[in-house]
Amino acid sequence: MLIFELTKLFPKEETYSMTDQIRRSSRSVCANLAETWRKRRYEAAYIAKLNDAEGEAAETQTWLEFAVKCEYIEREVATELYRSFDEVIAMLVSMAANSKQWVFANKPAPRR
Repeated sequence: MLIFELTKLFPKEETYSMTDQIRRSSRSVCANLAETWRKRRYEAAYIAKLNDAEGEAAETQTWLEFAVKCEYIEREVATELYRSFDEVIAMLVSMAANSKQWVFANKPAPRR
C-alpha cells in the first residue's frame, strides 16, 4: 500500500508506464502468494507460484531503482522498501527450498 501511496505523486506522464508497472508488480507478489497457498496440494504448482511471486518482487525492486533515478521517490524511502522486498524474496526462496513442510502429502482418495 505504501507503493500505491507513493506512486500517487509520480508525474502524469508516467501513469501508463512506471506507475502502472510498479503497482502491478507489487500487488502481484501478494496475489501470487495467495495462489501459492491454495496450490499447496501439488508441489510443482506450489513452487511455480512461489517463483512467480519472487519474480514480481524482483521486478518491483527494479522499478524502485528507476523511481529513485528519475527522482520520483527519495532514496531512503526506496532503500527501505527495497530491503523489505529482499526479506520477502528470502522468505519465498526458503518456502520453495523447504516445500515439503508446506505441501500436503498427496494421499489417494479413500475407497468406498
